[in-house]
Amino acid sequence: MFLSVFDIFKIGVGPSSSHTMGPMVASGMFLALLRGSHFKAHGLRARLYGSLAFTGKGHATDRATILGLAGLLPESYDHEAAEAVLAQNTKDHLLNPEGLGPLVFNPETDLIFDYGPALEGHANGMVLEALDKQGDVLAQETYYSIGGGFVRSAREMAAADDAAAKDAPSPVPFGFRSSDEMLSMAHASGLGIAQMKLQNEARFRSRPEIEAGLSRIWEVMNGCLSRGLETDGILPGGLKVKRRAKAIHDALHSERGQNLQAPHIVNDWISTYAMAVNEENAAGGQVVTAPTNGAAGVLPAVIRYWLDHVPGASRARVGEFLLTAAAIGGLIKTNASISGAECGCQAEVGSAAAMAAAGLCAVMGGTPEQIENAAEIALEHHLGMTCDPVRGLVQVPCIERNGLGAIKAVSAASLSLRGDGTHFVPLDAAIETMRQTGRDMHEHYKETSLGGLAVNVPNC
Repeated sequence: MFLSVFDIFKIGVGPSSSHTMGPMVASGMFLALLRGSHFKAHGLRARLYGSLAFTGKGHATDRATILGLAGLLPESYDHEAAEAVLAQNTKDHLLNPEGLGPLVFNPETDLIFDYGPALEGHANGMVLEALDKQGDVLAQETYYSIGGGFVRSAREMAAADDAAAKDAPSPVPFGFRSSDEMLSMAHASGLGIAQMKLQNEARFRSRPEIEAGLSRIWEVMNGCLSRGLETDGILPGGLKVKRRAKAIHDALHSERGQNLQAPHIVNDWISTYAMAVNEENAAGGQVVTAPTNGAAGVLPAVIRYWLDHVPGASRARVGEFLLTAAAIGGLIKTNASISGAECGCQAEVGSAAAMAAAGLCAVMGGTPEQIENAAEIALEHHLGMTCDPVRGLVQVPCIERNGLGAIKAVSAASLSLRGDGTHFVPLDAAIETMRQTGRDMHEHYKETSLGGLAVNVPNC
């Protein structure tokens, strides 16, 4: 299955691509289903399962579901409009999606957190229902938020698992489904990874559209990062986590030019860039999945480090960085997962670090073999990382974890550039190991907040 760079990088809203953006998207899909039906619904009901239930309130899944059923979408999210919808629903228990409303929806009774077994299709499952005046079900659909803002209905999940579909011919000229195929195609064509990815994208969009889209992605990423560096205060959610990026960034600026400054201070710059993004994400700001919201700080931090601190860096090559990173992200999502609820944080920050390492290696002159090596190093050294957010909030340990993921990405790219691309563990093996590790990991450590730091540190 071809994954566009614009599938991997989506503009949306925090704090979670799977738990906030996904339910909004799923709700929008359900509204579209209702608009195409012949009956008139009187009310709506939503039931959340698995990780969506266990960490839903911390991830704003309740808010996202209400807003999605009111017709709001992540890509056009407006904070003031959202707050108005929520306030009105609290008052009258009605939602007014275009062409369907008013529809009865009382969050106290119609938004159900089911803490029983997860649905079979994925750890992030939800069932949406349209009801008549008697409360009988007129229409029902099951949706799965599979990470990074991607949503599939139960039918789409079944179709995706179909062996014939997996073996279908690729619609793009370089339809690599593994890193081994990617390197073989690069060698045969004489093209770089970003060039192959660009040719794939060109099957669906014009070159100016691709360039404009990539520019927009970086504009939003960088804007989010810059806002984070300029904003202080306490993050919402009850943990009273203090924003730190601005204070650290201000201190780093004041220390510039001092004699005998330790070389490792550059790590503080990298961490601060990443933390700035994830503090904005935790506050519910506009963010780009990279490949998820929970890991959204890694890749823009590495790009900003490259642009601001590496001699010879050029804004004109950010598109090359993003295309290369998206190629790696697509391989990981296709062959394993980018969902913390499915494979732990190795699938989120680990994937982001692999993507960022590949992108940095590419713009610093790496060969396809060195790029693959950079991605492998970064992913390998996140294997086994659990997803254990305290109180279900995308704050502790998520914000700092992005900083360390960005540092690992830079180190991985640097190590790969010191070699010739030959290495012991292929990226494909690291991806498969991540998949197997996620499969074997106890559900307490996969975005349920039932284990790890979530139960071993104070929650207030």
